[in-house]
Amino acid sequence: MLYNEIMKKLLVVFICVFIGFLSVFLLNKPADNCVVIKFSTWGSQSEIALLKPLIQKFEKENPAIRIKLLHVPQNYFQKLHLLFASNLAPDVIFINNYYLPKYLNADLLEDLTPYIDRKDYFSKALENFTYKNKIYAVPRDVSNLVIYYNKSLFDKYKIKYPQKGWTMQDYLDTAKKFAQEGIWGTSYETDTLFWLPYLMSNGASVLSDDGKKIFLDTKEAVNSLDFYASLANVYKVAPQKSDSASLTMAQLFLQQKMAMHLSGRWLVPKYRAEAKFDWDIAPFPSGKNGSVVNIDASGYALSKKSKHKKEALKFIKFITSQESLSALTKSGLIIPARKDAAYSKVFLDKTKKPASSEIFLDTIKTGKVTPVNANYQKINDILNTGLEPLFLGKEKARDLLDSGLLIDLSRYAY
Repeated sequence: MLYNEIMKKLLVVFICVFIGFLSVFLLNKPADNCVVIKFSTWGSQSEIALLKPLIQKFEKENPAIRIKLLHVPQNYFQKLHLLFASNLAPDVIFINNYYLPKYLNADLLEDLTPYIDRKDYFSKALENFTYKNKIYAVPRDVSNLVIYYNKSLFDKYKIKYPQKGWTMQDYLDTAKKFAQEGIWGTSYETDTLFWLPYLMSNGASVLSDDGKKIFLDTKEAVNSLDFYASLANVYKVAPQKSDSASLTMAQLFLQQKMAMHLSGRWLVPKYRAEAKFDWDIAPFPSGKNGSVVNIDASGYALSKKSKHKKEALKFIKFITSQESLSALTKSGLIIPARKDAAYSKVFLDKTKKPASSEIFLDTIKTGKVTPVNANYQKINDILNTGLEPLFLGKEKARDLLDSGLLIDLSRYAY
């Protein structure tokens, strides 16, 4: 009886949330006869604050079109799935490379190849959205990882700044020097995103390039996983969760309790606003294959079921123009996927931190597009659970993989 009552209450809550969610589309209709383009995106309030003036500018230039913005800051793709299932999909969909294969498998997205001038974009940005030589989203930004470092701490302890071409051993030696001073040398996060560069720089990955094979069963992958785990558990140069007192890596960096932080461009606005010290960025250290980090991308896709494709394409063209991307770039939030916006004075402005923003662009050249498939989120979930003993220092990578983790993963590589 109790179980039935709980299930009934949960069902009521779900229905209420879903009805409220759909009301964005069904109740907020324009008073005029304009074509309405529904546009969905995630992002922080500060990011939405940058988007809204662009939407207003587009509407002013195109008075016959109205943009209905659906901002979903949490559980974005789960809610997007509901909209597609209910035949209420947005016309323009902000999407990333991780989830793209799911929508392609369901044949939900329009081929945008005819509307993209390839020479305008970084090839790896386009590669993230390419399937069978067709492009299914116009890239907005490229995402990669660099080493943020506290120049003030390096100066205080007379430690050499990270340099282009530095090795994993250089990186470890630098982190050890800070650990001797009671400061965490570097960051430690167990999400796949943050340990993939250690694998890729040694020629390994989670998936093969075609997404059809688990690529962790190699000496390079195993050694790289063990090295990453050793930063916290052997060398003690990086903090475990139990060491950080619930602080994030960014908070530790801002409090000057950590000298180096592996992360992406999305932290630039926060560090510009809150860091009370001098800081800059450096490339990820080189493994046997050089400095190779995972390259991801976000962009704008068009629903195949859109009834206003012409108008939706007009909006996509506007929101991915050099002018629009430059506006989004001013805050430091993104690495533009368009070359003209990326190599602009706005992005490379040396009067704003980081002074070495060109490293983000150099990293695109040396990085590798993250191999994904339609099951990549499930693979990530399995890795997050299955590798936990490794990251806690209780097991070695080889033992965990052989104990059944590889079998579990292989079911989702096709």
